[in-house]
Amino acid sequence: MKETLFALIAYFKNPILKEDENTNLNYRFTLFLKIFAICVITGIIITPVFALLEALEWVNMDSHEVEKMFKGMAKWKVILTGAIIIPVIEELIFRAPITAFKKPKYFKIGFYFFALLFGFVHISNFEISTTVLLLSPILVLPQILIGFYLGYIRVRLGLQWSMLLHGCYNCFFILLSFIPEE
Repeated sequence: MKETLFALIAYFKNPILKEDENTNLNYRFTLFLKIFAICVITGIIITPVFALLEALEWVNMDSHEVEKMFKGMAKWKVILTGAIIIPVIEELIFRAPITAFKKPKYFKIGFYFFALLFGFVHISNFEISTTVLLLSPILVLPQILIGFYLGYIRVRLGLQWSMLLHGCYNCFFILLSFIPEE
C-alpha cells in the first residue's frame, strides 16, 4: 500500500493523461482496494480536525446540509442516494470531463481544476458564514483530497472505477453514521 500511496503523491505532483495498460481485473481490483483504503484512512485522519473546529464552536456540524437531507429518510434510501445516485452524478460532472484535455499542460490544469472545484462545491453543505468561508480550505479538505484520488483512478482505470470508488467511500461513512452513539 505504501507503494500505491507514493504513486498517488507522484501523480498529484505531475498528473498525466495515461490509462493504466494493465487491464487484468484482479490487478485493477487490488489497486482499487488500496486506493479505497487510502481514501478511508485519509478521511479518518482528518476527522479530529472537524471535532476540534466544532469544540471551538467555529462550525456547527449538526447544521450540515447532508445531515438535513438524510434526516428521517429510511436507511436504504440514504444508501441508495448517498452511495449510488450522488456519486454517479458527481463523477459525470467532475471526473468525466478531465480526459477531454488532451494536451499535457491543459490536462494538468483540468485535473487540478476539477479536483478543487469538487472540493469547494461541498462548502455549500455548511451554513455559510464568514467563519465558514475563512475555514473553507480546511472544511472541504477531505473532498479536495478525494477529488484527487477519484481523478487518479478515473484516468488510470476509467470512469466506472471512479464511480465505484466514490460510491464505496460514501457508503463506508454512511454505514458508520448508522452506528448508534451511546
